[in-house]
Amino acid sequence: MEVTSIVNGIIIDHVPAGTALKVLDYLKINPAKTKLALIMNTDSHLYGTKDIIKIEDEDGKKTPSIDLDVLGLVARTATVGIVRGGTIVEKKTPTLPEHVVNILTCKNPRCVTTTERGIDQMFHLTHSERQEYRCDYCDEEAKL
Repeated sequence: MEVTSIVNGIIIDHVPAGTALKVLDYLKINPAKTKLALIMNTDSHLYGTKDIIKIEDEDGKKTPSIDLDVLGLVARTATVGIVRGGTIVEKKTPTLPEHVVNILTCKNPRCVTTTERGIDQMFHLTHSERQEYRCDYCDEEAKL
């Protein structure tokens, strides 16, 4: 299979194998309205297999914005390459955020965020190795 390079846009590389669609969902990127290539379960020297997401910016004027906090939450091993003129001009690595707002939702039916409208869903990192987040309001553990 051959997937050509992009001239302008971004490449999200080293996405854990089989999770590219979940990453697009969390990043709120609509595949039906975005020119992208999705490469799933390709070989990786580092991880064995990986997914790659290439998002093309045809006119080279507006690079799609990627929320690195969200990416760090759902694809900690991913890297983001900014491509201009067919060359990667900048590389970014997401980190696991200490605090996330309106990315995760609390599953506790008694939590104020599930019973009241308009309250932000806020979670804080409690254990970085396990990627454990807890609700700021009720301390319920988040499920990714």
